[in-house]
Amino acid sequence: MRESINLIQKLFRIRNCEDSYFAHRSRPCLQYQIRRCTAPCVGLISAENYAEQVNDATLFLQGKNQKVLTRMIARMEQAAEALEYEFAAIYRDQINTLTQMQAQQLVSGGQSDIDFVALAREQNHCCVQLVSVRGGRNLGQRSHFLSQSEGFTVMEIMEAFLGQYYQERQPPGQLVISHTLENEALLASVFSEKAGKKVLLQAHPRGNRRKMLETAVGNARQALQMRLASKANMTAQYESLQNLLNLEDMPAWVECFDISHTAGNQTVGSCVVFDNNGAVKSKYRRYNLKGITPGDDYAAMNQVLTRRYGRLQAQEGLLPDLIIIDGGKGQLKQAQEVLAEFGLSGIPVLGIAKGRSRRAGYEQWIQASPMRILSPGPESPASHLVQQIRDEAHRFAITGHRGRRQKAATRSTLEQIPGIGPRRRRALLNHFGGLQGVGKAGIEELSSVPGINRVLAEEIFRALH
Repeated sequence: MRESINLIQKLFRIRNCEDSYFAHRSRPCLQYQIRRCTAPCVGLISAENYAEQVNDATLFLQGKNQKVLTRMIARMEQAAEALEYEFAAIYRDQINTLTQMQAQQLVSGGQSDIDFVALAREQNHCCVQLVSVRGGRNLGQRSHFLSQSEGFTVMEIMEAFLGQYYQERQPPGQLVISHTLENEALLASVFSEKAGKKVLLQAHPRGNRRKMLETAVGNARQALQMRLASKANMTAQYESLQNLLNLEDMPAWVECFDISHTAGNQTVGSCVVFDNNGAVKSKYRRYNLKGITPGDDYAAMNQVLTRRYGRLQAQEGLLPDLIIIDGGKGQLKQAQEVLAEFGLSGIPVLGIAKGRSRRAGYEQWIQASPMRILSPGPESPASHLVQQIRDEAHRFAITGHRGRRQKAATRSTLEQIPGIGPRRRRALLNHFGGLQGVGKAGIEELSSVPGINRVLAEEIFRALH
């Protein structure tokens, strides 16, 4: 992915700046100087020519490299005939780069569109590895771990996967599969009708395609083994946590809460969810907190928990087997009060406070009901699990907080000054090249901008200083 993004910038010189940055440029940025952009922000390229660059990048991402090459060659020849040798040299370099990349990534089958579908099964768990080739170029692979596969044959699982996967996707011209199917002809007919062209299913390829399929099968087995090892390790961690906290049952649903802010501003609360397979990211929630005293972490935690469990109780949602609070006794007390208010006092609650050394693995655990303090240490499997959950809650909270902070920072201070509407704001930013230039300007300079009189210039100067 990173290589593709880098190539798009090198080959097609597409801008990568944000719209707000793009709209207020008065001169090209560094990307133009290093030949990574054609500076459409200041009109150094026409809208038609820039649209061609975007179209080339789109074709490249669709795997239609040959079409892009043909267009580039035509442009190079046109530039050479017009004696524009500098532009011709740019097209030449683009053609060479694209040709070299294409030569490295071509697989057997010419310019065909092929999907290699390999299935591996172990301990009633299944993994399907799908490798996509478009226009002869390998676009990468992805592992799909299947649920509810127990009790079905490998043939049935493969047929079910193909049917579901290509229900919402366009099938390529060829599907190379690792297992023979009973309803192969029926699937080929359905896929052909959906694609509007003949789709061929092949279970016993030869030559390079066979090697490619064998590689995909090996990758599927390796991915499955890694997942099973990870699951076994996580099960041991949950069992260790159960024993350490003296819980009746191993927790199958854990929720962790954290608060993030900068000096009390743009406060964000996070809730992350883990089950016995790891993070359940679809259940993550962020809460933008308002109406609390800046820096009051106790009130922030109270609001997050109230909003979370008030909604869960109203919607009869799934309640956790364990709640982890990133904080000490004060935050833990807030959690107990909120849970008692909603009649959920039976849910175990664990507070994680930083130890004296503030080092990972040496945190102080505070368990509520009965109240006791634990120090499992960095060697404990339970400690590894709780660290992972707490770090994920912290990451999720701080990501949301940074987003709010960035949004507040990028919002122009000029918007808050009475009498400065969009037109005058745009005139100021264009005249001085941005908010920083406006801030450096004196009253006389500000009043020289069309539409800004001296009274308004003094008002702007006071607001910015």
